[in-house]
Amino acid sequence: MLPYAKYLEVAVRACHAAAAVLQSHRLSRTHLVIDQKGRNDLVSQADREAEQAIIEILRAETPELGIIGEESGGSRGEQATWFVDPLDGTTNYLHGLEHYAVSIGLVAHANAPDSVGNTLTSDQPIVGVVYDPSREELFSALQGVGVWLNGHRISRSNVTDISQALVATGIPVRTFEYLDQYLAALKDLVLNTRGIRRQGSAALDLCWLAAGRVDAYWEQGIQSWDVAAGTVIAREAGASVNDPYDLQASWPARGRLLACAPGIESALLDLILPHMNEAPGL
Repeated sequence: MLPYAKYLEVAVRACHAAAAVLQSHRLSRTHLVIDQKGRNDLVSQADREAEQAIIEILRAETPELGIIGEESGGSRGEQATWFVDPLDGTTNYLHGLEHYAVSIGLVAHANAPDSVGNTLTSDQPIVGVVYDPSREELFSALQGVGVWLNGHRISRSNVTDISQALVATGIPVRTFEYLDQYLAALKDLVLNTRGIRRQGSAALDLCWLAAGRVDAYWEQGIQSWDVAAGTVIAREAGASVNDPYDLQASWPARGRLLACAPGIESALLDLILPHMNEAPGL
């Protein structure tokens, strides 16, 4: 058995350390050194310093695990790997929009034990911690054990009627090769749901699904570190979290994600998939 409960505690401490860095820069963000990794893909001094704070803790306390960070890269571990996003919602942060988070997920690999000792046949997110420093909300989950918001149990909504569903999404901003298909699918969602929200943080979209604040979240073209923690958080709250183009995948590591209350998954797939058959990577 791997000591997953200990790993959860370590991730919580690392999230708080990173958040302290982010908040120390928040009021002087206009003075931050900012680089552009790609079109609409920014990284700031705050991202890098926050990631370093996380990695120092993870390396010191869990040297047996691999680490892959958004800014510094890294390598997989033999049995499990941390996926680190030190600032999910960088654009929001740099514009003074207080909707961003630190996200740390632990993915156990095939042939490693899960949280109850069963041998995994494929990679699975086991531990997830997401901290929203602006609202002081800590979302945490351990696969097979539960999910909590500031220590209190949470659960996804029970909506079964797509017309009553509030859907979170992310609009493509880094590559536009499937923008037309996305907009066609978005139009059908607008016409058939209660509404659409685009907040700018994949990690928090999954956490808000877990807390019942939204009923679904759909996006593609994101990264594994954006969703590793949020996947186990949403799943432990009872949500379905899948790659809509490969429902047999163990988690949406390829950055194509549909997460929702189970009662509306089929209806959402019927609205989205007919428009997305030319999406890259399918």
